Amino acid sequence: MSIEAKTMSAFSLEQTRYLEGFFSGVSAGGVSFSQLAPTPQPEGPALDDLTKEERIKRESPPLNAMEQLMIDARWNAKPEPENVFRYKWNGLFWLNPVKDGYMCRLRIPGGIVRSHQLRELAAISEELTSGYIQITTRNNFQIRLIEPKNCPEVLRRIQGCGLHSRGAGADNIRNITMNPCAGYDPFELLDVRPLVNELATLIIGSTEFYDLPRKFNIAYDGGGLISSVEDTNDIGASAVKILGNDQGIEPGIYFRIALGGVTGHQTFASDWGVIVPAAQLNDVMVALLRVFIKHGDRTNRKRARFKYVVEKLGLSGVLDEAEKLLPAKLTRLPADSSLQERRAFSQQGHSHVGVHRQKQEGLVYVGASVPVGQLTAKQLRRVADLAEAYGTGEVRLTVWQNLIIPNVQQTYAATLVKSLGKLGFPCEQSNLRSGFVACTGNRYCKYAATDTKSHAIAMMDYLDRRLKLDKPVNIHFTGCPHSCAQHFMGDIGLLGTKVKSESGEGYHITVGGGFGENRKIGRQVFSGVPIESLGSTLEAMLKGYLAHRKEGESFHEYCNRHTVGELQEAFSSAG
Repeated sequence: MSIEAKTMSAFSLEQTRYLEGFFSGVSAGGVSFSQLAPTPQPEGPALDDLTKEERIKRESPPLNAMEQLMIDARWNAKPEPENVFRYKWNGLFWLNPVKDGYMCRLRIPGGIVRSHQLRELAAISEELTSGYIQITTRNNFQIRLIEPKNCPEVLRRIQGCGLHSRGAGADNIRNITMNPCAGYDPFELLDVRPLVNELATLIIGSTEFYDLPRKFNIAYDGGGLISSVEDTNDIGASAVKILGNDQGIEPGIYFRIALGGVTGHQTFASDWGVIVPAAQLNDVMVALLRVFIKHGDRTNRKRARFKYVVEKLGLSGVLDEAEKLLPAKLTRLPADSSLQERRAFSQQGHSHVGVHRQKQEGLVYVGASVPVGQLTAKQLRRVADLAEAYGTGEVRLTVWQNLIIPNVQQTYAATLVKSLGKLGFPCEQSNLRSGFVACTGNRYCKYAATDTKSHAIAMMDYLDRRLKLDKPVNIHFTGCPHSCAQHFMGDIGLLGTKVKSESGEGYHITVGGGFGENRKIGRQVFSGVPIESLGSTLEAMLKGYLAHRKEGESFHEYCNRHTVGELQEAFSSAG
């Protein structure tokens, strides 16, 4: 008896006649019964082996959670635990137990924002949130303390002014960063804005990229004066100039690609050993994303980053997998090849602050320090006014939590500098104050052990009154091991921790971190320093450096020619 006959014997006469007709039609079309079976699913971990987060995604795709978000809003209801995770796909982060409300993170590809968008964000912040806006270390904005009832309106208004929050959290590709003066920097090799915008548009509109094993960071760097810190990303692309050669490589501008950076896991990205022309770069980016989707670990969240795919397959294995998805093999070229020219500028200073000439004749860009990246709605609205009055209405956000106003006539630069200074955003580069970076901290983040932003401002003021530096120093405050403020790459990195003191808050202190040409993971020199004595500890460290350094030596250089024991002695004995 055939499969069809056995199957139909279990049905009524009417059902059997229907199925006989159905199978006859199928057979006439040259299709067998077996071909009507469900499409086999790709191989992968069994459901029981998946992490809780992966199972939540499979129960209901997070992008489908908008209807439930609307229902929650009607009753101003707190989200169910599974929906706390799902709502991150729309950029909404539930702040409980710290606060009963959401934080909304935006997507701002490359950190480019317009004055009308700033005004609308200021209005949203005043009317529907805490009234504060924060610049993040991925050159975008966050707004905080949104009641459930206001979430749909916040999302609608964000989209209404041409911005996005979709995919800004959880297992998605985060905001794409770039060197913040792309298109204006007279020293850049290539303007990366078209590449950033193209990839951002593809990501936002493709459901394929909303189910990664975990979050993913991408940075583009066109080789100008101000870095995008690309080597701290899962993928970092940096422009190089290929010179005339006898190896059959056409001279011009290409990109080197580095893979697997995640400084929270104490790892910088490793050079992939290839060069890619700009026209092919985003095709390669998409291929690498698909390699991550296929090979990323969905059974262990701690090993779900791209770094671990690179470790498992090796750089050559990742190259083999990516080339299966590309029309041709990539051009191999060692990182130390003499055929290429790279950026010729040190990235360790605070070159994003101050007045700098643009490639456009007669124009400058003005970089302003925003203390720990925090603005009020009133300040943001005033920045929009200044960008229109003295520039073209455009503002650039930096990974250093500061902002830049480009396209300013040279004759108006001094007036703009004065206006920004009055607003609380100084444009004079300070070797101390300009280098402070701080994550959100425990006022709004449930993971943070310390109030990083308040502590950073207090330390900024304390140290500025007590010493003067002739070399720039970067000081990074992060509240938990997630290291959103990338403390391991700071000259001085501070990781929040609970301690036995009056406040209960303190920091582990690392030194000697760096990026770019000085890439280095900082080494811990002190553990559990209470906030009550942090100022005196940092003062002693910096004075110890000034007293014992070689002539012209930076803090980074000084720390990395000494052992931890030697540094502890020098820092502890300084008065």
